[in-house]
Amino acid sequence: MAAVSSAPRRWWALIAIVLSVLTIGFDTTILNVALPTLATELDAGNDELQWLVEAYVLVFAGLLLPMGALGDRYGRKRMLMTGLLLFAAASLGAVFAGNAGQVIAARAVMGVGGAILTPISLAILPVLFAPHERGKAIAALTVGAGIGLPLGPIIGGYLLEHFWWGSIFVINIPVAVIAAVAVGLLVPESKAAIPKPVDFLGAILSTIGLTALVYGAIEAPGRGWTDGPVLGALAGGLVLLAAFAVVERRVATPMIDLRLFRRPRFAWGTAAGTIASFALFGVLFILPLFLQAVLGHDALGVGLRLLPLIVGMFVGAPLGARIAGRVPTRVPVAAGLLIGAAGLAIGATTGSGSGYGFVATWLAVTGAGVGLALAPAMDAVMGELPRDEAGSGTAITMTLRQIGGALGVALLGSLTAGVYRDRLGPAPEVAKDSVASAVAVAARTGDQALALAARGAFVDAMSAVLLVCAGVVLAGAVLAALLLPGTQPSGSAEESVDELTRVA
Repeated sequence: MAAVSSAPRRWWALIAIVLSVLTIGFDTTILNVALPTLATELDAGNDELQWLVEAYVLVFAGLLLPMGALGDRYGRKRMLMTGLLLFAAASLGAVFAGNAGQVIAARAVMGVGGAILTPISLAILPVLFAPHERGKAIAALTVGAGIGLPLGPIIGGYLLEHFWWGSIFVINIPVAVIAAVAVGLLVPESKAAIPKPVDFLGAILSTIGLTALVYGAIEAPGRGWTDGPVLGALAGGLVLLAAFAVVERRVATPMIDLRLFRRPRFAWGTAAGTIASFALFGVLFILPLFLQAVLGHDALGVGLRLLPLIVGMFVGAPLGARIAGRVPTRVPVAAGLLIGAAGLAIGATTGSGSGYGFVATWLAVTGAGVGLALAPAMDAVMGELPRDEAGSGTAITMTLRQIGGALGVALLGSLTAGVYRDRLGPAPEVAKDSVASAVAVAARTGDQALALAARGAFVDAMSAVLLVCAGVVLAGAVLAALLLPGTQPSGSAEESVDELTRVA
């Protein structure tokens, strides 16, 4: 039974899927640009602004696992279209929201749509592409998702300069609708040949556990790691996820098969993908603050100056897919992580007086390394998924990447705050909160010494963050070289795909 589409239109179908991930890709960063405007226009306080971001992230992280499993059961094309239309409808609701609470509710619904789109878009690829083409498709999807990162500040900056605040949500609607129409016309339906009963207990435990864990990670840098609610959320999340693992091992039809982690290519491909994503999270966490507060660029300028990172990914991802077809998978994955670590280490030498050309160079090197590693790592994961579990299997990988990113950013945020406050020295308390606050105070009081000290302290903090990221990614390169198997252990590539999915 052939499960792979042989028609030329499969490449057009890939464009539809790339549009799907692009929709959610630039939405997150576009909101970050708009927060100051939303604070003024909606009279939103700090807590409401925080929830504008957290409502999406928490719902998204909590629902990844069950949404991937639902795609396997009820149809991946159907779920993908549902996610796109839900995302568009929630964006429309945000456009007409009258207060911050309504926008927060709309963002939560958008998180549901994002949780559907993220694992399902990847799970559809084996339906469309044979193993020898799957790496190219994953590379295209990787680049498509990456393009959204700098597009957010670029599009957001332009829209807020020329239109009202609701325009940042309007842009989601045509993209999502066009993607839904394209998916409906071009993507074949696929689902499990023998659908499993819905694992309600597993879904509840995983959703609440992941939400609590990510919430604790988000709150930790601001509240402190020893804060009661933070410790409660982290501990509660871990306990619930441990209970989830026990349940999944004992029920007859688990939502996800934890035995997948016994397969080295799946386990270490997932680990490599998580580490490559961590490198991206680290750069995107620290660099925009440097470009904005230290170098003085606006949101649009920040977005434009992040483009070398995406150009690097645009070069590295297809190259990784091409190399992986000729040499053992560990070679491009380990080499990519090594290059990414080198780029981050070079970035750690950035100073207040460094020109943008230097920053663009190490950004491009880091992006190329991440792309080179990420595409073959994800292809290794997809090649190991058993029949009927493409959605739930990819959901595991995407969930671990999300958790790794959230915890990583939390730790990096704490490191940034600690180094910044230590290097800043005597200063007004408000200036110790962040470099942006310090620069604002300095501008208001005319204290140029404070501005200079704050910028220098933040550069030191950025160097520490990038060095830590480089160390983690370097360790990942060593582990990938030693532990990631080179090829699929048994069975032909065609048989692997036939066992993975069924076209309905």
